[in-house]
Amino acid sequence: MSGTLNKVMLIGHTGDEVKMHYFEGGGSIGRFPLATNETYTNRTTGERVSNTEWHNIVVRNKAAEICEKYLKKGDKIYVEGRLKTRKWQDDQGNDRYSTEIQCTDFTFLTPKGETGTVPPAGSGNADTTKANASAPQVEEHIGEDDDLPF
Repeated sequence: MSGTLNKVMLIGHTGDEVKMHYFEGGGSIGRFPLATNETYTNRTTGERVSNTEWHNIVVRNKAAEICEKYLKKGDKIYVEGRLKTRKWQDDQGNDRYSTEIQCTDFTFLTPKGETGTVPPAGSGNADTTKANASAPQVEEHIGEDDDLPF
């Protein structure tokens, strides 16, 4: 196989509200932390051990607005996307790196009764939003120029 794959699939709980940033021209980006947990039993002590891993999720445009409107801290969500590492400089001029999940698809997993509001069925554009009564889904494919031959 000569191609490569950069795909991430996570199911976790949001660690905070979605933080939005709006751009001139109408674009927007939403960011929120997502916690995934790993639980296992230590073989030597028999003790139950739980580890939490935090992931930085980035959602764009219409999908970001939907997340901002309907996601609350602690909600369970399925996120699909790709890893991207950003390089930036802090106040002292030191190079810093941040790894994020650029979200391409997500599904709300928190049941209706456990969150404040749920999107109405059929909301949004048919090309970017799929809704069903139990778990609304949003799909956004970011138009990027691939170098794939097909």
